[in-house]
Amino acid sequence: MSQATSATATSPQVLPFYKAIPRLVKDPVTELAKMGVEANGRIVRLDLGPFRPYLISHPDHVQQVLKTDWSNFVREGMFWRPVQRVTGHSILGEGDGWASTRKILQPLFTARYTASLAEDMADIISECIVELEDFARTGRPIDGGHQMTTIVNQAVIKVLFGGRISRDTAERLAPEFATCATSIGFRLLVPFAPYSIKVPGDRAFLRSAKKIDEIVYPLIEQASREKSHSNEVVSELLTARIEQDGKADLRQVRDDLVSIYGAASETTAMSLTWLWSVLHEHPEVNARLQDEVRRVVGDSEVRPSHVAELKYLRMVLQELLRVYPSAWIIPRQTVADTEIGGVRIKAGSQVLVSPYTTHRLPEFWDRPSEFDPERWANEKAERRHRYSFIPFGAGPHVCLGQHLFYVEAPLVIANLLSRYRPVLTNPQRLTPIPGASVRPKEKLLLQLEPIERNAA
Repeated sequence: MSQATSATATSPQVLPFYKAIPRLVKDPVTELAKMGVEANGRIVRLDLGPFRPYLISHPDHVQQVLKTDWSNFVREGMFWRPVQRVTGHSILGEGDGWASTRKILQPLFTARYTASLAEDMADIISECIVELEDFARTGRPIDGGHQMTTIVNQAVIKVLFGGRISRDTAERLAPEFATCATSIGFRLLVPFAPYSIKVPGDRAFLRSAKKIDEIVYPLIEQASREKSHSNEVVSELLTARIEQDGKADLRQVRDDLVSIYGAASETTAMSLTWLWSVLHEHPEVNARLQDEVRRVVGDSEVRPSHVAELKYLRMVLQELLRVYPSAWIIPRQTVADTEIGGVRIKAGSQVLVSPYTTHRLPEFWDRPSEFDPERWANEKAERRHRYSFIPFGAGPHVCLGQHLFYVEAPLVIANLLSRYRPVLTNPQRLTPIPGASVRPKEKLLLQLEPIERNAA
């Protein structure tokens, strides 16, 4: 057994089938979070008929699953199969394959390496924001989610993949990833459904996965023929794979690239999408954020050096990640019989770590339902449980893209707010869609009111 089983083991709180199913059908992301909060962080066993996973939300339990006993909680089982149909066996896998991949990819996602990309990223983001001037001039609203995804996509593609992907190709790649991320929602909610039967979303998923391969494989094959030693990721991966394995398995490199793209783009794009609704609902936060950007940036171009000075923007982003973490569940499967919080859990069981719940537990968060960036004003001094805030996961499997997020997201927001005053024209209650990440079901339409800038 992974841990000694206590003679005084307790039972989990069980949510019966007739209560769990209607709530999860109604609004899976929100209701799952409420289930954990209602249990005050206790382990909840969800009776979903043939499937009975354990919901994990207390920071002590999160720490055990993701950090201290992580090797007993692996990324395998029915929850991971939908994701790995597109990402393959790379950084999102397990075992020796995962370890070798992480060894190769980790140097490409350190804070130092990310900082070295920041100047180029700032230029690319600035160019993308300038292209929105026609919308501002004519008063036509932009689709906030689409534009945030497009801008982040351009930055990630150009900085990480160099000039190997044309803009047209890059713009085709982003929606295919979005389709793959959202079309697996049914399989995540009904993970026991056999793959021999087509379920809603399967056809769209398979079409998009095929199109991703049609874009990525030629990219790898071209880089393999050129045998260049440039700094972009494709060449770095090929070189590292050859050094490690003696040859480059194109399928493995493909899995690596797809996983990198997701890690570098998904969290940032989704967080930026939620932001505009939050700023509309909290005009005082919006006003203070715009004032800070104007004070720090002024009429100059936004540079990476500005990011460290945008302290309130950092606080807003932290609170955004708390309220709208990209990962709504972090699934794991137990390898051996174990015990979490006094609850005995058998080998092969599914456990679902819920950042949405953990970030809303009143025991660890004052006024958890309120969006309050001020709670991060003394982040370093705050004695908060280390595992009460897990927007990027934790432990050996922590998301490699977290450093990139803190460069990309501030640059996008500061660029927009230094040029425009974004106004949400269709305020509404947003419904989170479950998938590989959480995004709003509804569109957010933004009108960009130009801000007068003095000539340089």
